[in-house]
Amino acid sequence: MSLDVSISRRGFLKGGAMLGAGLVLAFHLPATLKRLQAAQAADAPAKEYPPDAFIRIAPDGTTTILCNKAEMGQGVYTSLPMLICEELEADWSQVRVEPAPAAIVYAHPVFGIQMTGGSTSVASSWEQMRRIGAVARTMLVETAAARWNVPAVDCRAENGFVLHGDRKLSFGELAEEAGRRTPPASVTLKDPKDFKLIGKATPRLEGPDKVSGKGQFGIDVRVPGMLFAVLARPPVFGGKPKQWDSAAAQAVPGVLAVKAVAGGVAVYASNTWAALKGREALKVQWDDGPNAGFSTAAQRAGFQKLAREPGTVAVAQGDAPGALKTAAKTLDAEYEVPYLAHACMEPLNCTVRVDADAVEIWAGTQFQTVDQGNAAKIAGVKPEQVTIHTMLLGGGFGRRANPASDWSNEAVEVAKAMPGKPVMTVWSREDDTRGGWYRPHWVSRLRAGLGADGLPVAWLHTIVGQSILAGTPFEAFMVRGGIDATSVEGASDLPYAVANLQVDLHSPKSPVPVQWWRSVGHSHTGFVVESFVDECAHAAGIDPLEYRRRLLAKHKDPRFLKCLNLAAAKAGWSRPPEKGSGRGIAIHESFESVVCEIAEVTQKDGRVQVTRVVAAVDCGTAVNPDMVRAQIESGIVYGLSAALYGQITLKDGRVEQGNFDDYPAVRLSESPQIEVHIVPSEAPPTGVGEPGTPPIAAAVGNALFALTGERHRRLPLMPVAKS
Repeated sequence: MSLDVSISRRGFLKGGAMLGAGLVLAFHLPATLKRLQAAQAADAPAKEYPPDAFIRIAPDGTTTILCNKAEMGQGVYTSLPMLICEELEADWSQVRVEPAPAAIVYAHPVFGIQMTGGSTSVASSWEQMRRIGAVARTMLVETAAARWNVPAVDCRAENGFVLHGDRKLSFGELAEEAGRRTPPASVTLKDPKDFKLIGKATPRLEGPDKVSGKGQFGIDVRVPGMLFAVLARPPVFGGKPKQWDSAAAQAVPGVLAVKAVAGGVAVYASNTWAALKGREALKVQWDDGPNAGFSTAAQRAGFQKLAREPGTVAVAQGDAPGALKTAAKTLDAEYEVPYLAHACMEPLNCTVRVDADAVEIWAGTQFQTVDQGNAAKIAGVKPEQVTIHTMLLGGGFGRRANPASDWSNEAVEVAKAMPGKPVMTVWSREDDTRGGWYRPHWVSRLRAGLGADGLPVAWLHTIVGQSILAGTPFEAFMVRGGIDATSVEGASDLPYAVANLQVDLHSPKSPVPVQWWRSVGHSHTGFVVESFVDECAHAAGIDPLEYRRRLLAKHKDPRFLKCLNLAAAKAGWSRPPEKGSGRGIAIHESFESVVCEIAEVTQKDGRVQVTRVVAAVDCGTAVNPDMVRAQIESGIVYGLSAALYGQITLKDGRVEQGNFDDYPAVRLSESPQIEVHIVPSEAPPTGVGEPGTPPIAAAVGNALFALTGERHRRLPLMPVAKS
């Protein structure tokens, strides 16, 4: 199907102007998606989405959907085609999916760049993809009606055919002619009661290829004549090589060259193993630079000191300090969470060929537009001369959406030193774990004043941790008044009714590179806020569930109480847990979705076992309920791995962890029984990929307190002993 429609010049220029701002907004501003969608809707005529950019219909009726988002396990290769096909009325058994190329027409409909993240893929595409499908369907129906010389309103599309009485024509028979028609100026979308795909547990389109091995991840890329490279990187952030001896490395069979490149010393070989062995034999003398004495212990002490001092005020309602002084009871607690690595199952990799006038990249990336622009600068070409093949991602969690394009830039530099040769730059597990760009280390001090009824009359929260945006090109317009919104999200927008609220922030600098990690700032505020609410409930002598109900009673958004009550009912909160078990609760909103989680735990010989987690989620319309459940489950297990084990620590400037032996993930035998219950809704979809992560650490910590009477304020709960 070839529809000759171009994106409007105004839409293109508007999208291009948003490249910088949109890059940050996609991940960080709390509660922006709905507001930005409203702004987008107000200017809808300025944005046209040519159906032929997203839909190809072959003569045999096979419908191929080009997906403009990266598939990293979250299911967009199924959910976005579902949105298109719901309105297109294609035969789902004939639907296929392919990754879209890197081009401005595939830009995020809200943020103006091609990217995947912020739990926005389905939410932001809800109307966009459905309209694309409806436009294509209308053109097919009009084509059939013209052939039959009947009014288009008397025809209908169904299951890959256009029907009129006993007559029917397949989409394949109509596609070429339909593509020459002028797209309709407006279309009417389905009433939700008429949905056939949306809301149904639809099998994943890309699933069979993943199971069979046909699906191609970045690490699977093989192109003729390609080389493999690994880098020897400085062991200390900010370090650099002083001198090196490559003789032993070049003597390794399969090693082809050793070259200095930006970021370290690259070993090129005919296969990955030879490259790794060559690097192992490489003798490098490093200049550790100014950060050789950096340690987590010293940073912790500094953060703890700052937490006792007033910071830059992010939000102030009423007079929290004054109300604290007159409260019937006061609480004071300090919480800490560590640096966290993304720990994707597929370590970072990127294949690049640099020619004189073009660059070709094969990678699992979340940031096509950004990586494309940065690669062009390094290679000295225009962005449109950079081709990106988006591969399947073996996990992303934000790591493959770096605003500095650190890992892809490095691969371009490596390939640039071998012009005309495709080179895959591979990171080992240790490279990946020690390579930086972590979730920041945070210390929080919280103080609450409780009234005679036990409810808080004052709430003060001081947050200390690195700004994700500081030092990036986006700091100038994304950090307002010294406040990085990603640092305080989930704390500055407290859902509970507290008349006197103050949240302030310290953003000390550190040589450790940081970026967003699954659920960004919510990953620490979800733990801290919900743990401290639990402390307040116990200090007041009120059941933690009932305490939250009272605090949420005046909230304008009914979703909180719905999720709270649904989770409590499904978990059997009114019944005591089994002997030797503890039960804890936490509720948090992130990415416009509300998730309540109730965890049941046991403890023996100091080891924590989470046996059951019951979750309730309100994410608007659940486009594919199976994938919603899978993503909440995934977020729970990912967050649980961090809560139990996850920490990156540094000593003498060096990261102490390297592989899954000292940076573990929850194993299948440790994984709890998980139940996910979706609150029915006809509201537009909201985020799903990340909201399952923030509540789990607090739910587990609160359950441990209920079991043992010991309050855990520092994560992880079971740190791995250093050898």
